[in-house]
Amino acid sequence: MCGIAGYFNLQASPEPSLSLLERMIWSLRHRGPDGFGFFQNEQVGLAHARLSIIDLEGGWQPICNEEKTIWVIFNGEIFNYLELREQLIKRGHRFTTNSDTEVLVHLYEEKGENFVEELNGQFAIILYDIRRCSILLARDRMGIRPLFYTFHQGRFFFGSEIKAIFSADATIPRAMNPCALQDIFTFWSPVATETIFQGVSQLLPGHTLKVDRQGIHVQRQYWDIDLHVEESAGSPEELAEELRELLIDAVRLRLRADVPVGAYLSGGLDSSTITSLIRHYTTNPLKTFSVVFEDKVYDERDQQALIVDYLNTDHHQVACNYRTIADAFPKVVYHAELPVLRTAPTPLYLLSGLVRHHGYKVVLTGEGADEILGGYDLFKEAKVRAFISRQPDSSYRAMLLKRLYPYLALSPTRSASYARQFFATDITPDADLFYSHQLRWKNGEFLHRFLADEFIQSNYSPLAAITESFKDKLTDLHYFKRAQYIESRLLLGNYLLSSQGDRMAMAHSVEGRYPFLDHRVVEFAARLPMRLKMKGINEKYLLKRAMSDLLPREILNRTKQPYMAPDILSFFGAHPPDYVEHFLSESALRDSGMFKNDVVLNLVAKCRKKARQGFRENMALVGILSTQILYDLFIANWLVEHPDTLPNTRVIVH
Repeated sequence: MCGIAGYFNLQASPEPSLSLLERMIWSLRHRGPDGFGFFQNEQVGLAHARLSIIDLEGGWQPICNEEKTIWVIFNGEIFNYLELREQLIKRGHRFTTNSDTEVLVHLYEEKGENFVEELNGQFAIILYDIRRCSILLARDRMGIRPLFYTFHQGRFFFGSEIKAIFSADATIPRAMNPCALQDIFTFWSPVATETIFQGVSQLLPGHTLKVDRQGIHVQRQYWDIDLHVEESAGSPEELAEELRELLIDAVRLRLRADVPVGAYLSGGLDSSTITSLIRHYTTNPLKTFSVVFEDKVYDERDQQALIVDYLNTDHHQVACNYRTIADAFPKVVYHAELPVLRTAPTPLYLLSGLVRHHGYKVVLTGEGADEILGGYDLFKEAKVRAFISRQPDSSYRAMLLKRLYPYLALSPTRSASYARQFFATDITPDADLFYSHQLRWKNGEFLHRFLADEFIQSNYSPLAAITESFKDKLTDLHYFKRAQYIESRLLLGNYLLSSQGDRMAMAHSVEGRYPFLDHRVVEFAARLPMRLKMKGINEKYLLKRAMSDLLPREILNRTKQPYMAPDILSFFGAHPPDYVEHFLSESALRDSGMFKNDVVLNLVAKCRKKARQGFRENMALVGILSTQILYDLFIANWLVEHPDTLPNTRVIVH
């Protein structure tokens, strides 16, 4: 796991500048504090910040082929690198290291741009081909590792994080993207290649991008989740066994490292599954890490203790209260580089700090199971609504709404009549491509009322943008599969794996690995009949069946509790942090120009009077506050750090 950054000259080559590369990679030192590597010629500059996990002595980057005509920098891991290495050696390739990185250059020699299709991993890759005078960007199938780019004054800049791009050149424009903010305040995520900063794009999951002297080529998709495939015909017993075997192999591959590997353990089904598979099918020492909350509404320590005792793990906890969340929140926004609508990333930021404190660089986690195996309450909600819509006058069917969101203090199901109105049970699944998500997105209408008319693009429609981006993928799919695709391709890569995965772990130089997001597991799940993902409203049915003899019954039968953290309560408790008052003040709101001052100040007064608010108010307050912090850090007071010297550095000038 590492940080990568650099540039590619599209026009007449400016004078090479090593200091430019040093500024870029220094901004990513949290991603790779173990050393820095550079390659530079008149065409390209490549920089790498190393987090040494595989081949601790020889795995330095950039790395090249024998002829020194292909160079690569790479952020992530290739889990099947040993198998690929063996195949390449048989074909006559010579290796000088034992790293997974070197596999990439030789595989590119064999397969060209299609080499990414051979990889089982999580990666962002920059590959420079001297003979073709081009670079190739590649991102893993599910979007676990980020990669951003922009074009400025004849150069193509790229980096693992946007801060590397902004550190390259003070003349690169920095401005908030009003369309992306409208997207985020609707879907929680930007749409397509957009980011919150104008002119900066992201490489999409499962895509490559080739750039040569003629300019930027269109992103090419090499993989997608195909939910149109024919469903598997095996029995539930056979499919449960196949799922377990796939997960066992995915876990084994992700334990490959030359450093110790731990695991996150929340007390839920997904992380318990991964931890149990490590215990039962590997010899890996089992150290686990979790978050506990002072506020009992969010705390899962009893369930964590249950699975810790069951699996006999060496367990460690980080305790979170309102103040610790509030104190860390600005750092979370800095690393996320995105407005967030919940404080949920913050405890995970603190958790990765605990992992690093114990000397660990790698953890396995349970992300992705809900998306691919039917675990979210949103899927359950869509299924109940669809069931009611077939007999809308049935009072018996409407009673099922009471089974939704039992963990919310202000649940919309608290009365049957309100629930029917809230969930719009008179709408049929075939009436809208986004049937499953429209109710969630309606909450965005509440957030949009805070946006300043002068800032937003009045002719821009987030719904039109997402329709354009997704319509070809969703056509002819069942509403349940449409819901899965939207969650997997919109929210997972752009929000969860970013704000709660890669960014929060790498903030403390920790690499997260995700067995459920092994593309073989994802493709298997795509072929499963829907009844085996959610049987009735029993979520992740097949996973529970696959793990029935490896987990305690209390974990298997536990009512799902989504991971959440206290929002407004963290900022308006007994001792609110000073920065909240500052960033939500009339002067700060006026300076940023993104929000309606009076509407925001009314919300702040409401929160100050009563800190326990509803879901929409929580989203609005956290979203506005994080956007204001982001503006301050990256626009108003952006500071480029200039390192005097970089420690443990290797420079290649070609």
